[in-house]
Amino acid sequence: MLCFDSQQSVTKECFETILQTMAEAVFIVDTAGVIRYCNKGLEIMSGFESGQIIGKKCQDIMMCACGSMKDCGLMLQQEISSIECQLKRKDGTIMPILKNGRAMVDENGAVVGGVETLTDMSALKQAQRKNDALEEHAKLTRGVHHLLVGKSKAMQDVFELIDLAAASNATVLITGETGTGKELAARCIHERSFRNNGPMIKVNCSALPESLLESELFGHAKGAFTGAIKDKIGRFESADGGTLFLDEIGDVSPYIQVKLLRFLQEREFERVGESLTRKADVRIITATNRDLRALVRTGEFREDLYYRLKVFPVNLPPLRERKDDIAILISHFIGKYTAQTGKQIKSLDSEAALTMMDYCWPGNIRELENAIEHAFVTCKGSEIGIFDLPLEIRHVELRSTSCFPVDDALAGSRGFPQKKELLTKNMLEARLVKFHGNRFETAQSLGIDRTTLWRYMKKWGI
Repeated sequence: MLCFDSQQSVTKECFETILQTMAEAVFIVDTAGVIRYCNKGLEIMSGFESGQIIGKKCQDIMMCACGSMKDCGLMLQQEISSIECQLKRKDGTIMPILKNGRAMVDENGAVVGGVETLTDMSALKQAQRKNDALEEHAKLTRGVHHLLVGKSKAMQDVFELIDLAAASNATVLITGETGTGKELAARCIHERSFRNNGPMIKVNCSALPESLLESELFGHAKGAFTGAIKDKIGRFESADGGTLFLDEIGDVSPYIQVKLLRFLQEREFERVGESLTRKADVRIITATNRDLRALVRTGEFREDLYYRLKVFPVNLPPLRERKDDIAILISHFIGKYTAQTGKQIKSLDSEAALTMMDYCWPGNIRELENAIEHAFVTCKGSEIGIFDLPLEIRHVELRSTSCFPVDDALAGSRGFPQKKELLTKNMLEARLVKFHGNRFETAQSLGIDRTTLWRYMKKWGI
């Protein structure tokens, strides 16, 4: 084939060869947005043959911000540069692309069409998602040490379960009281698994209302609801190739439960406001401090979803059941806050150490860390004394037969000794956590009736 004619101009056949051998996709549209030409690159990217592409509108194969030709930057501004779009492929998947284009004009300067090029951004987008997730992970964990430590038999059993979970791809349900380290256990499982090069994305299911949680998990299409000014990728897509950690799973609504069940069964989902089915290669780890089995019995949680989530259960024991680990954790946190503050605090004195060992730790490891941080604020010497500890920890009443003492008016007939210490909001919240929100059992344990309990909850906004 000759590339040049007698006037040394490039021939039409040569241009056609160049276009067809380009790795980038090239296509030409008229002013109505109808595709009139495409090269082999677009066929490879889309999976469609040229005969299936030519004659379609560009909106039929692409998802772009403009939405229609009347808003098309190519026709209005006569050029577009580095616009991120999505290509709808024949197999139903979506390919992220970078689009560039220039308008074609006639001898009078009128726009008669446009030529556009598309570059596959799949590898770059996947790398960006992983990098973003790693940055978010680093941001969340900056200055936070690994708290999942312990020498007790209970924690050795947990470590063994974590290793087994990490060696598989099964869905994991982590249970335990508030402050026991459920997120850290999930992180350990992810980091020891074959997915450790992928992202670990966290969602707190109790922090968002149903409508926002759906969008956060599955993403949404532009215009799906008021304020949806552009397409948004959900956490399932962001976690592709990695792990999605759903914290407080016991708080999700029945509607979200259905959508989660579908993903666990079919590994597919749709964005809010979009009918396109998408897939994601995601390992699911969930956590809760609630009794999901009890929620199933009361109809608040789907039984089929419950069994899908607890394929491999891991239960974290409360700190009061692993007191052998308290000394290790105290040493660990002293080292952490010594490095952060520069204070030369080495240990606890004997009275403070005994007090810490006697306390029942309703807030578990999180409360213990807060106690050490509090002590670093108040401590003047090299040893933490009893008066450097938070008030509720050093009170004798809180180290006796009940972790949740009440005053004379509240002490009931359940064998609780009468105390002068008033019931506080923190005490009530801790007891509600212990009994997984069951008001009847909480009231019984405090020696009060449910009406009194309800009045306190209303007073403190619990």
